[in-house]
Amino acid sequence: MIVTFTANPSLDRTAVLDRPLTRGGVHRVESVTVEAGGKGVNVARVLHDAGQDVLAVLPANASDPILPALRAIGLPHRAVAIGDPLRTNLTLTEADGTTTKINEPGPTLTPQQVDDCTAAVLAAAEGASWVALSGSLPPGAPVDWYARMVVALKPLGVRVAVDTSDAPLQALIDALPAAAFDLIKPNSEELAQLTGGDALEFEASARSGNPRPVADAARALVDRGIGSVLVTLGPAGAVLVTAEGSWYAPAPNVPVKSTVGAGDSSVAGYILADVAGASPGRRLQSAVAYGSAAAGLAGTALPKPGDADPDAAVFTPID
Repeated sequence: MIVTFTANPSLDRTAVLDRPLTRGGVHRVESVTVEAGGKGVNVARVLHDAGQDVLAVLPANASDPILPALRAIGLPHRAVAIGDPLRTNLTLTEADGTTTKINEPGPTLTPQQVDDCTAAVLAAAEGASWVALSGSLPPGAPVDWYARMVVALKPLGVRVAVDTSDAPLQALIDALPAAAFDLIKPNSEELAQLTGGDALEFEASARSGNPRPVADAARALVDRGIGSVLVTLGPAGAVLVTAEGSWYAPAPNVPVKSTVGAGDSSVAGYILADVAGASPGRRLQSAVAYGSAAAGLAGTALPKPGDADPDAAVFTPID
């Protein structure tokens, strides 16, 4: 069993535009989709479609429209009642894959609701192999919520992945080594935030065939107690650093239709390979394959196993 937790889930409304977005202009929409969303929900959807046992934990009322949406796709889930309706996020996708996201803040959680969500995750994690904590935090949640959850999960012996950004990400790193965990998935900007590097230089060096600056920056996080650092670099591919070594895999040449869910798909691809007993390099391959497959799908569509070809992402050791 793999458990995902989405602290700030949403209904994701995606509109595909007929031409490039113009600020202040009038646009016609070619198509609209509405799906259950949030980073942890996305991870769970990819895992579920791959045949993996998964449980998505999220705050949501019994009457919230996100729950029928989850039932419609057959995704096992456990909802924690919070009183207020969830947010609706809007994604505008252009023909060349350029994506503009407009995200609402989400409902405000009370301290009791935060505690209830934590208890639900801990209960679900009993006997699980992985717990993935994903996404932004809603108003009312403590900025170090993920760090506290990591510490609480440690006695259960479950592997923990965290994918977040901004202040919650920094709070998680500040809590090391007490809050040491197994997988983090920063992009180039988040890696720069945590290590004082330059995101554009990270991506440029990888595109030029020299991923070592990315690996060196990620190594600093491994040295602080994180088991594996998976740095996603968009079309430049990804770098994986563990205590065993570091590897780089360029992204397959895929026409980008939408970047929504690409990072979440990378996390799912990594976990799928890990539970199958794959080596670090093969885990990196799977992460890049699933992330690239997501970028090649329109709107909020997420990849199924037939969409991802791990052999297309050739990895090489960096050291």
